[in-house]
Amino acid sequence: MNSNTYIIAEIAQAHEGSLGIAHSYIDVLAETGVDAIKFQTHIAEAESSSQEQFRVNFSYEDLTRYDYWKRMEFTPEQWAGLKQHCEEKGMEFISSPFSIAAVELLEKLDVKRYKIGSGELTNYLMLETIAKTKKPIILSSGMSDWNELDDTINFLKPYGNELSLLQCTTAYPTPPEKWGLTAIEEMKNRYQLPVGYSDHSADIFACLAATTLGASILEFHVVFDHNMFGPDAKASLSINQVKQLVKGVRAIEIGMQSNHLKNDASSFNTLKTMFGKTLAVNKNLPQGHIIAISDLESKKPGDQGIPAKEFQRVIGKQLKHDLKQWSFLGEEDLL
Repeated sequence: MNSNTYIIAEIAQAHEGSLGIAHSYIDVLAETGVDAIKFQTHIAEAESSSQEQFRVNFSYEDLTRYDYWKRMEFTPEQWAGLKQHCEEKGMEFISSPFSIAAVELLEKLDVKRYKIGSGELTNYLMLETIAKTKKPIILSSGMSDWNELDDTINFLKPYGNELSLLQCTTAYPTPPEKWGLTAIEEMKNRYQLPVGYSDHSADIFACLAATTLGASILEFHVVFDHNMFGPDAKASLSINQVKQLVKGVRAIEIGMQSNHLKNDASSFNTLKTMFGKTLAVNKNLPQGHIIAISDLESKKPGDQGIPAKEFQRVIGKQLKHDLKQWSFLGEEDLL
């Protein structure tokens, strides 16, 4: 990863088992500026069973969730083509595995890193297989409490993998009161690891806020349209939202890193004179008049006499000569 916020757009199952749609997502996301595209690698026989229930009972064509995962599968050759397409477009290919068989498939593709979904955080059998690859691991924390996170990190640390965490709330879509942004700093302090944010809010605000809080990774689901078929569509970002998000994140990075110090404002001297104010009188005043605050106004520019900020020291002073209304007030006008 580079030093900037690493932005991962997750297609997951938004391709609905269609290889053509999967490649279409790669083409359009390449224009948004994201760093990586993430899929999910499901091998039905290895991860599921007839007892698995639907998280969202959305499907009109899958009798069981096992059938759904089966429909989401690609062949090893098709996965290789998707990875190649991502790399040709300048984006990293990432895919979350949900079985050891999926890890073995991804290893054949020579993926650079592994992202662990929230539901797999305690799947130590699979985690050990991944840890032994020595590749970086991104852990999502969506369904885990502190004790489970502690245990998983302690399990993985001896293997020496580069670890990072994502604050995540498993709610689709996630309302603002459940974003959990304060956990980002808490995770940093608790684990001394890079911490990012995995979003399911269906808008760009949570990720932008997470960026200002120092999230090193952002991950979110992507869909062509929020009304599309599928379990994650309502919790995803549209392509146009992704473009806005990336633009916002990169602008925030510049703003957060710029060295804008207040100990030297000399570069603004010309503007400060242009917009500055000089004391003036708001009525005709005769020689010998004792200046009161009710006699004063402030007018631009700021270099025509006594600065407006020094008004208190001229109150009670006597005029040397007559002054016409709106005349600037200078030291030469006072006794």
